[in-house]
Amino acid sequence: MKSILFLLAALSLSTALAHTEVTAIVPAANATVAAPKTITVTLSEPVNLRFSTFRVLRIGAGQTPTQAAAQALAAKADMPTLASLPTKAAGLAATVRVPLKAALPAGPYVIAWTLLSDDGHPVSGFSAFTVK
Repeated sequence: MKSILFLLAALSLSTALAHTEVTAIVPAANATVAAPKTITVTLSEPVNLRFSTFRVLRIGAGQTPTQAAAQALAAKADMPTLASLPTKAAGLAATVRVPLKAALPAGPYVIAWTLLSDDGHPVSGFSAFTVK
């Protein structure tokens, strides 16, 4: 009986300590698509959008997606180099829609994010796609 209680406690604790994850992105990673109007990011749980950042940036020549993601997250939301438009999102959401500038030029882009997980830990990542 004690072993069952221990197992249940361990499972509960591991679930409580899990970080928020990105479960889906549109356009999908490494996809080649016509210029989208929005990016959709689906998360494993709702996050407070006040403490979340989502940016889209064209990957420059000679630049890696990792470098472009860092540049995108360091940029202010209204920087003209970003492909994403500034938003004033608030509240909780498990699905985030990031509006993009009209008629993105062909080329590679990175979607970068940083958010505060429900357990208080920051989570960041990126995904790349190409506009044809």
